[in-house]
Amino acid sequence: MASGAIDAAVFIISSLAQLYLLVLLLRLLMPWVGASFHNPIAQAILKLTSPLVIPVRRILPPIGRLDTATLVVAFGIQYLTILVVSVIRRWTPGIVPIAVTSLVNLVVLSLNLFMFAIIIRVVLSWISPGNYNPAVAIIHALTEPVLRPFRRLIPSLGGIDLSPIFAIVLLSAASIFVSSFKMLRI
Repeated sequence: MASGAIDAAVFIISSLAQLYLLVLLLRLLMPWVGASFHNPIAQAILKLTSPLVIPVRRILPPIGRLDTATLVVAFGIQYLTILVVSVIRRWTPGIVPIAVTSLVNLVVLSLNLFMFAIIIRVVLSWISPGNYNPAVAIIHALTEPVLRPFRRLIPSLGGIDLSPIFAIVLLSAASIFVSSFKMLRI
């Protein structure tokens, strides 16, 4: 395969996998942040992820609020994605480097999810403050636990909330730090 075709195939596979992983991570995080499962977007997330999660849940029940089945499915998809990319690129990494990179990629993707949700929340507060939308409700539920500690430490300056800036800086730093543990550059 030509180098451009390999790069395009890797891009498509990685992008599709990351999109589905984002949906799985949302399913995993929603109980922790107290998001309503009656929300239409939450229902869509459940419908998209249930075909893979429900069979695994029969084997692995949740531990408290930790949905172990969703976590295992997300890890498995990330692992398979790295394995497929390795085969396409004709690399031969071991089981442990793929597993460690999969775990690191999931943590980085989770941190990025929070970071982008905060950015979206800030932009929405400028465009249409106070409007209700099911997507906005999910974004508020996701970001509030992250922003709350910063709001306690950083006072509002003239009605301007600076907590998102500090949260994004900390999340970015955490993402850079966690990325340093990758064993493969995928």
